[in-house]
Amino acid sequence: MNFELLALIIYFIAMLATGVFFFFKSKNTSDKDYFLGGRSMGPWVTAMSAQASDMSAWLLMGLPGSILAFGLGQAWIGIGLAIGTALNWILVARRLRRFSQAAGDAITLPQYLSNRFATKSKTLQVVCAIVFLVCFTVYVASAFVAGANVFTSLFNIEKGLAMLIFAAILIVYTFLGGYKAVCWTDFFQGLLMLVAVLAVPIIIVLTKDLDTAILANIVEFDGTKYEFVTNIFAASPKEIANGLAWGLGYFGMPHILVRFMAIKKPSMVKKSAIVAIAWVILSLGAVIVIAYFGRMLVGEELLANGAQSMVFIKLSRILFHPFIAGLLLSAIIAASMSTADSQLLVASSSFTSDIYKPLIRKKASDKETLWVGRGVVLVVAVIAYFIASSKGNGAQAIMNLVENAWAGFGSAFGPVVILSLFWRRFTYKGALAGVVSGALVDVLWLAFLSKPTGIYELIPGFAVSMVVSILVTLLDKKPSEEITAIFDEATKEIED
Repeated sequence: MNFELLALIIYFIAMLATGVFFFFKSKNTSDKDYFLGGRSMGPWVTAMSAQASDMSAWLLMGLPGSILAFGLGQAWIGIGLAIGTALNWILVARRLRRFSQAAGDAITLPQYLSNRFATKSKTLQVVCAIVFLVCFTVYVASAFVAGANVFTSLFNIEKGLAMLIFAAILIVYTFLGGYKAVCWTDFFQGLLMLVAVLAVPIIIVLTKDLDTAILANIVEFDGTKYEFVTNIFAASPKEIANGLAWGLGYFGMPHILVRFMAIKKPSMVKKSAIVAIAWVILSLGAVIVIAYFGRMLVGEELLANGAQSMVFIKLSRILFHPFIAGLLLSAIIAASMSTADSQLLVASSSFTSDIYKPLIRKKASDKETLWVGRGVVLVVAVIAYFIASSKGNGAQAIMNLVENAWAGFGSAFGPVVILSLFWRRFTYKGALAGVVSGALVDVLWLAFLSKPTGIYELIPGFAVSMVVSILVTLLDKKPSEEITAIFDEATKEIED
């Protein structure tokens, strides 16, 4: 009997059941309930769903594989993400919850940025929504590819069929259940991911006689030789800076920021922050340890086959009974799904709330908007599926762009979100200029300067967006009393 497959089937049934449950429980809900859960999510669900939607299969395959091959210098990415997570929860979460409600009870990030400046212009809102829709479609496509790759590596299933199964389950529970289904499935997926990454290093320490030697100190990829550096502080200044810069991306991540907007009360943010920060430190720390131990135990075998990303899978199968290993390996599927479902929902909410209702059907009812949102979930997922399943250099080029989407979102929206929450003088023109300049610099740096300089495009993109936002605001006339009143309302002490 294939116990690994049995564990995976049980996992999938649980995800589908969650979607069906919330569909029948909330048949008469509004678009706000579908996209934000009616702002009713508690601190634990908010924290776990935010972190699960943040960490894709990259957490269990990409990061440990990179560390195993290239050394602990790659761990600075994890450190940067941990710092960024903490700052996002401490600086942004509570304020964004207050501001989004004070700014016309906004349910999407583009809607918030427009309402924050009390403007009738839909330019910024529509531009942001289009960027979201395009980028998240590609993001979801990458999740389909990751999910299919895991299926084919775990079981004897053809890649096309594997991708279809993965996509179908994801679409069903997101389409039916909306935000609450996504949050609750992400909650359990986040727990599963945490248990999985902690279990492997703990069992290794308890059962293995670890050799202090690191095998194959020099490895070669694409004609370039890399040395496995065991001292994390021996990394180059550029490697450290690029790793830490990843943390800046959090301030502009829509699928994470929407979690802050949906929490039931601003007072709950503190508890959520503690849970989220603890989760990310434990998870990233465990993954770094897995990669280090994996280098000792299975590094030579994996590197010889160019299969360094399989280190978590390999160790799970060595250390555990097949059924337990199947549950642990389900965490990789969980990581892919928990990111993709959030991105589907944010893309859908951006279209319905920022394009369909304000521009196409201004008098659309809540029920109509809700079903249009469900339709967009389906359309985005289908387009993403065909992108992911297409063959040739074009599809691969699209997939490669996903690696830079983090920098794109961080550069375009990070500085604008921060300034909107902390600067009373900030203006609409400053926000629009910041979004455009950040996105433009990010793309140009990626195209022409990323390889020659070796500097991650998020660094110049974020810096330029921040400077341009400030300069344009200072050159612009001061905001009206209506705009400053929104800021004052959101920042005053309210008894929750």
